[in-house]
Amino acid sequence: MGQSLHQVYGHIVFSTKDRKSLIKAEIETELYRYISGIVKSLNGQVIAINGMPDHIHIVIRVSKSESDVKVIQDIKGSSSKWMGDKVKGFKWQSGYGWFSISPKDLDSAVAYVKRQKEHHKTTSFQDELRRILNTYRIPYEEKYLWD
Repeated sequence: MGQSLHQVYGHIVFSTKDRKSLIKAEIETELYRYISGIVKSLNGQVIAINGMPDHIHIVIRVSKSESDVKVIQDIKGSSSKWMGDKVKGFKWQSGYGWFSISPKDLDSAVAYVKRQKEHHKTTSFQDELRRILNTYRIPYEEKYLWD
Protein backbone atom coordinates (compact mmCIF):
# COMPACT_ATOMS: atom_id res chain seq x y z
CA MET A 1 0.00 0.00 0.00
CA GLY A 2 1.51 3.33 -1.02
CA GLN A 3 -0.39 5.35 1.58
CA SER A 4 -0.52 5.12 5.37
CA LEU A 5 -4.08 5.30 6.66
CA HIS A 6 -5.05 5.70 10.30
CA GLN A 7 -8.31 6.29 12.14
CA VAL A 8 -8.30 5.80 15.91
CA TYR A 9 -10.95 7.12 18.29
CA GLY A 10 -10.74 7.22 22.06
CA HIS A 11 -12.91 8.07 25.05
CA ILE A 12 -10.75 9.76 27.68
CA VAL A 13 -11.85 10.23 31.29
CA PHE A 14 -10.01 11.91 34.15
CA SER A 15 -10.87 13.89 37.24
CA THR A 16 -9.58 16.74 39.32
CA LYS A 17 -7.13 15.94 42.10
CA ASP A 18 -8.99 14.65 45.14
CA ARG A 19 -12.15 14.94 43.01
CA LYS A 20 -12.56 18.56 44.01
CA SER A 21 -15.39 20.39 42.26
CA LEU A 22 -13.22 23.07 40.64
CA ILE A 23 -14.53 23.15 37.07
CA LYS A 24 -17.21 25.80 37.51
CA ALA A 25 -19.81 26.56 34.85
CA GLU A 26 -18.29 29.97 34.14
CA ILE A 27 -14.93 28.45 33.08
CA GLU A 28 -16.06 25.10 31.67
CA THR A 29 -16.60 26.21 28.04
CA GLU A 30 -13.28 28.05 27.98
CA LEU A 31 -11.48 24.98 29.40
CA TYR A 32 -13.03 22.72 26.79
CA ARG A 33 -12.05 25.15 24.03
CA TYR A 34 -8.50 25.24 25.40
CA ILE A 35 -8.27 21.43 25.48
CA SER A 36 -9.65 21.26 21.93
CA GLY A 37 -6.85 23.62 20.86
CA ILE A 38 -4.23 21.35 22.45
CA VAL A 39 -5.60 18.35 20.58
CA LYS A 40 -5.73 20.29 17.32
CA SER A 41 -2.08 21.31 17.77
CA LEU A 42 -1.31 17.56 17.95
CA ASN A 43 -3.13 17.01 14.63
CA GLY A 44 -6.07 15.37 16.39
CA GLN A 45 -9.69 16.34 16.78
CA VAL A 46 -11.98 16.63 19.79
CA ILE A 47 -15.30 15.22 18.66
CA ALA A 48 -17.09 15.72 21.98
CA ILE A 49 -16.10 17.08 25.36
CA ASN A 50 -18.20 17.48 28.48
CA GLY A 51 -18.11 16.75 32.14
CA MET A 52 -18.90 17.73 35.66
CA PRO A 53 -17.22 20.04 38.19
CA ASP A 54 -14.88 17.19 39.20
CA HIS A 55 -14.16 15.27 35.96
CA ILE A 56 -14.27 15.40 32.19
CA HIS A 57 -14.91 13.10 29.25
CA ILE A 58 -13.37 13.63 25.82
CA VAL A 59 -14.11 11.74 22.62
CA ILE A 60 -11.07 12.21 20.44
CA ARG A 61 -9.65 11.22 17.08
CA VAL A 62 -5.88 10.97 17.37
CA SER A 63 -3.16 11.53 14.83
CA LYS A 64 -0.95 8.68 13.69
CA SER A 65 2.06 10.86 14.50
CA GLU A 66 1.35 11.15 18.26
CA SER A 67 1.33 8.46 20.93
CA ASP A 68 -1.57 8.18 23.36
CA VAL A 69 0.81 8.96 26.22
CA LYS A 70 2.04 12.17 24.54
CA VAL A 71 -1.54 13.28 23.83
CA ILE A 72 -2.68 12.76 27.41
CA GLN A 73 0.47 14.38 28.85
CA ASP A 74 -0.06 17.45 26.70
CA ILE A 75 -3.78 17.69 27.45
CA LYS A 76 -3.43 17.28 31.19
CA GLY A 77 -0.15 19.17 31.62
CA SER A 78 -1.06 22.24 29.61
CA SER A 79 -4.68 22.46 30.76
CA SER A 80 -3.64 21.99 34.41
CA LYS A 81 -1.28 24.94 34.16
CA TRP A 82 -3.93 27.00 32.34
CA MET A 83 -6.59 26.16 34.95
CA GLY A 84 -4.11 26.73 37.78
CA ASP A 85 -3.73 30.33 36.59
CA LYS A 86 -7.50 30.77 36.85
CA VAL A 87 -8.54 28.55 39.77
CA LYS A 88 -6.46 28.47 42.95
CA GLY A 89 -5.13 25.00 43.76
CA PHE A 90 -6.31 23.37 40.54
CA LYS A 91 -4.68 20.08 39.52
CA TRP A 92 -5.76 16.97 37.65
CA GLN A 93 -5.54 13.54 39.27
CA SER A 94 -2.45 11.56 38.32
CA GLY A 95 -4.24 8.84 36.36
CA TYR A 96 -6.69 8.68 33.48
CA GLY A 97 -8.77 6.26 31.48
CA TRP A 98 -8.39 5.96 27.70
CA PHE A 99 -10.88 3.61 26.08
CA SER A 100 -10.93 2.73 22.40
CA ILE A 101 -14.06 3.39 20.35
CA SER A 102 -14.87 1.55 17.16
CA PRO A 103 -16.28 3.70 14.31
CA LYS A 104 -19.63 1.90 14.62
CA ASP A 105 -19.87 2.99 18.29
CA LEU A 106 -18.71 6.57 17.78
CA ASP A 107 -22.19 8.15 17.66
CA SER A 108 -23.25 6.46 20.88
CA ALA A 109 -20.02 7.50 22.64
CA VAL A 110 -20.54 11.11 21.54
CA ALA A 111 -24.16 11.03 22.76
CA TYR A 112 -23.01 9.57 26.10
CA VAL A 113 -20.47 12.37 26.60
CA LYS A 114 -22.99 15.05 25.63
CA ARG A 115 -25.46 13.70 28.26
CA GLN A 116 -23.00 13.86 31.16
CA LYS A 117 -24.85 16.40 33.25
CA GLU A 118 -28.13 14.52 32.91
CA HIS A 119 -26.41 11.17 33.49
CA HIS A 120 -24.82 12.30 36.75
CA LYS A 121 -28.13 13.27 38.29
CA THR A 122 -28.56 9.55 38.99
CA THR A 123 -25.10 7.99 38.66
CA SER A 124 -21.96 8.77 40.67
CA PHE A 125 -18.57 9.16 38.99
CA GLN A 126 -17.35 6.10 40.90
CA ASP A 127 -20.20 3.93 39.60
CA GLU A 128 -19.73 5.33 36.10
CA LEU A 129 -16.00 4.54 36.04
CA ARG A 130 -16.53 1.04 37.44
CA ARG A 131 -19.10 0.38 34.70
CA ILE A 132 -16.74 1.61 31.97
CA LEU A 133 -13.87 -0.49 33.34
CA ASN A 134 -16.07 -3.56 33.51
CA THR A 135 -17.44 -2.97 30.00
CA TYR A 136 -13.87 -2.82 28.65
CA ARG A 137 -12.85 -5.78 30.84
CA ILE A 138 -10.07 -3.81 32.48
CA PRO A 139 -8.92 -5.30 35.77
CA TYR A 140 -8.52 -2.77 38.57
CA GLU A 141 -8.01 -2.49 42.29
CA GLU A 142 -10.64 -0.32 43.90
CA LYS A 143 -8.21 1.19 46.42
CA TYR A 144 -6.12 2.73 43.63
CA LEU A 145 -8.97 4.23 41.58
CA TRP A 146 -9.71 7.21 43.76
CA ASP A 147 -6.24 8.49 44.80
